[in-house]
Amino acid sequence: MSKAVKKKTFDVSLLKRVFQFVKPYKKQFYLSLFLAIVLAIFAPIRPYLIQLTIDAATGKTVHLPGWLKLVMFNNDVTDVTRFMISVTIFQVVFLFIETTLRFIFSFVTALVGQSVVKDLRVTVYKKVMNLNLSQFDKTPIGTLTTRTVNDIESINDIFADGLIPIVADLLSIILTLGTMFWIDWKLTLISIIPFPIIIVSTYYFKESVNKSFINVRNAVASLNAFIQEHITGMQIVQAFAAEEREFNKFRKINKDHRDANIKAIFAYSVFFPVVEVVLAISMGLLVWYIAGNQLDAGLLVAFILYLNQIFRPLRVIADKFNVIQMGMVSSERVFKVLDNNDIMQDTGTFEPAGINGKVEFKEVSFAYTDDNYVLKNISFTVNPGETVALVGHTGSGKTSIVSLLNRLYQIQEGAIIIDDVNINDYKLDVLRSRIGVVLQDVFLFSGTVMDNITLRNTDITKEEVVQAARLIGVHDFIMQLPGNYDYNVMERGNTLSLGQRQLLSFIRALLYKPSILILDEATSSIDTESEALIQHAIDTLIADRTSIVIAHRLSTIRKANKIIVLDKGEIKEMGSHDELLKKGGHYARLHNMQFEKQKPVMA
Repeated sequence: MSKAVKKKTFDVSLLKRVFQFVKPYKKQFYLSLFLAIVLAIFAPIRPYLIQLTIDAATGKTVHLPGWLKLVMFNNDVTDVTRFMISVTIFQVVFLFIETTLRFIFSFVTALVGQSVVKDLRVTVYKKVMNLNLSQFDKTPIGTLTTRTVNDIESINDIFADGLIPIVADLLSIILTLGTMFWIDWKLTLISIIPFPIIIVSTYYFKESVNKSFINVRNAVASLNAFIQEHITGMQIVQAFAAEEREFNKFRKINKDHRDANIKAIFAYSVFFPVVEVVLAISMGLLVWYIAGNQLDAGLLVAFILYLNQIFRPLRVIADKFNVIQMGMVSSERVFKVLDNNDIMQDTGTFEPAGINGKVEFKEVSFAYTDDNYVLKNISFTVNPGETVALVGHTGSGKTSIVSLLNRLYQIQEGAIIIDDVNINDYKLDVLRSRIGVVLQDVFLFSGTVMDNITLRNTDITKEEVVQAARLIGVHDFIMQLPGNYDYNVMERGNTLSLGQRQLLSFIRALLYKPSILILDEATSSIDTESEALIQHAIDTLIADRTSIVIAHRLSTIRKANKIIVLDKGEIKEMGSHDELLKKGGHYARLHNMQFEKQKPVMA
């Protein structure tokens, strides 16, 4: 985490963007503003009533303003007992009304904030789902999690604890001060002599806490990214006995988070006592002036209450400004995600009823980053119903080719054609629904076996799932699980073996009845018995559909119509198994190397 913290200025344009999400809830927002004004008007009333009550009790002549005469039903103020009873009843009713309005105010402001958070989080998550996979290659998952959860929650604070409460507090302070000046302007000026100390303290407190909170946010993002990555990769950490080293890294990040919070706590620890001291000075000056000028006790009590009403919001108003500032910092990060235009553009409109499965790569070149091309001038054709195998050393570009076919990445040069139509012209969801994929690294979500096979697609019936499972020969295995198709596989499918997860992913691909099938190292993690099941299902499945198979085990692709040998992103050879063996080139060398490894070692 960077030690230097860039000072943030209040960005009105960001606030305007946040308020775009308030539009559907503008009635509630305007209601909260209206209630803020009403509560600010209510603020000086009770101290004023207490002053009048004390004045009446001490025998001083009381002059009621017109509005108070109206609500007091023009009662005779010369009758002290009757007046005090009337004022007390009014205060009880007034307190009930004020409390009710304050509850509605708090609820409505929180409702607006949570509604904005709900809509914004949906918008951000939808954007994340449509980002190019290259964004996930270079952005830690924990960082995106922070943007989608923590940062958006901070935007809620703009409404619930920031902007609208600040408006209410400022109006309350202004109206209370106005009432004080109306009652006795000299006494008011004496009381607020220490106010410059509060203003200066508030400024330095706001700046100090703002810097600390920015560091806290950065540390939270680092913590989320670190924990997400290491919990996911805990098997590697433990397998290589790296617990101590990784734990020390975590302690360093956690220490940065603690230090940032401590700096904020220190600022609070200094600021709040300063406010209390200034309040004590103001009250001391108030008592000194009233005693010296022999003013009324009612005035003393009222002004003490007024000062408390001013200082109470002053204690937290700087903190609320920081809440807004941190909401702005968080909104800037969130809008960076929303402004990320590195998405797969779905401009295609072609929606064929079906796909025959002819695939053509025409001089395709592709790079994940900049000009570091992993595929160079790739050209080949797969006719409908043919099986093409891609072979080559790790990093030769096999997986990149199949990733481009369903537009997980965008090519830089050349064209990919399916049934004589450029894949960019297909509607994206239509294209991907016609291509079935079985990956080497199978990902299963938390949920049941049925959920993972169907991906919660309600159009797929259990009968179809069972039929596909029987075709592959996995039905008996599933029925042996506790709860069979309702068995919970837990996160990432950790309760199943690699081979079992691979078999489930194969059913998943089969159920969607793809016109083109991609098998990326589909048998690499499966034992001999499971491989026989998969191989039988593959033979049945690829009979009438185009298939592109990636495999390190060359024995599994002998029946392929065409084998493409890749090396460093270029096609070195192309032909059938027998043709390539006769050439004695790259494929023959790969075959011989693998054959030699498989020979039993003689004692």
